[in-house]
Amino acid sequence: MTIENKKIAVVGGGPGGLTLARLLQLKAANVKVYERDLNKDARVQGTTLDLHEESGLKALRHAQLLDEFKKNFRPGADKMIIVNEQAEIFFSDHDRKVEEDFGSEHFRPEIDRGPLRNLLLGSLQPDTVVWDSQFISMEKQGDGWQLHFKNGTSAYADIVIGADGANSKIRPYITSIKPFYSGISGILTVDGIYNSETTAPNIHKLLKGGKIMAFGGGKTFTVASKGDGSLAFYVSYKVDETWLKKIDFTDPAQVLAWFKKDFAEWGNVWQELFKNAGTTFIPIPIYCMPLDQTWQALPNLTMLGDAAHLMPPFAGEGVNMAMLDALELRDCLCSENFSDTQTAIASYENQMRKRAATAAKESLDNGDKMHSIDALQKMLAFFDGMAK
Repeated sequence: MTIENKKIAVVGGGPGGLTLARLLQLKAANVKVYERDLNKDARVQGTTLDLHEESGLKALRHAQLLDEFKKNFRPGADKMIIVNEQAEIFFSDHDRKVEEDFGSEHFRPEIDRGPLRNLLLGSLQPDTVVWDSQFISMEKQGDGWQLHFKNGTSAYADIVIGADGANSKIRPYITSIKPFYSGISGILTVDGIYNSETTAPNIHKLLKGGKIMAFGGGKTFTVASKGDGSLAFYVSYKVDETWLKKIDFTDPAQVLAWFKKDFAEWGNVWQELFKNAGTTFIPIPIYCMPLDQTWQALPNLTMLGDAAHLMPPFAGEGVNMAMLDALELRDCLCSENFSDTQTAIASYENQMRKRAATAAKESLDNGDKMHSIDALQKMLAFFDGMAK
């Protein structure tokens, strides 16, 4: 095992980083996770995630956490309706009896980000996660790295793994390749809307504890229920990369005015969400790493998840790819088939890049489909085919 007697630093405590830490500890590795959050309750976690059999769930099985996952996932949260911009229903799977369960390639159970994070945190040895550790820089020290954090502390590691997301500070130490703008931007609400039965009654009635996907005029509107009773929503459309920078998304009145203007053809029913979401809006220009990216493997540094292969969210592959990255990286680092860590990392990165490129291509294609003028017809045909 190439990591024997080595200190491993994972920078970033999202699902990918925490999954990797758990998998490494099952192999008795010495690993620390450095996370920028002050503590596990420092911020509200986002919307639901659907885990896939061949990736996210596979990683949980190897992490010996599938039983814990079954206690925390939300049956029925994957139920969905498809509507147009006037909220007229064209498709619903709420009444369908589909015999799918764990082990089926088409079963994609949903779990909120918070419970997923908590079950991963609970599986780690005490003091594995070093909170309030926002990575600033690092330099080579001997055969490893000396890491520096915003709180003034430092730490040494023989191997560093960047799991710090789309704006990774680790990635530039590996490659100068940057992402490109996909042509689509989104608006996300994080905290959620509570008491939706009274604050957003029309949407609440449609939602039924599941999801809504709306398509119209090249724009999409997705609403999802959360396990705490709240709901979150996401709006996306094709727009100039800099357009959303002109709007103050901390001003609810300005946000509502933006929606009324840019989504003028959409029914008033959607406005009740904006009127009750407070100041929780985050503009997100959607980027993607080049599908043909490559770099020379290093002997003591690599990355996973969005840090390695940022992609649009339109195939639900982001968290799944990150967790599968964690499993494949663990297997390479702990394999007896490699003589040194650089060879192990090179093997992992080669297969990771190829796999991620396929997922990113699917995500880009889905994004174009979902934001086309005839998106509603295309998505209905897709789900009708899935149903059959």
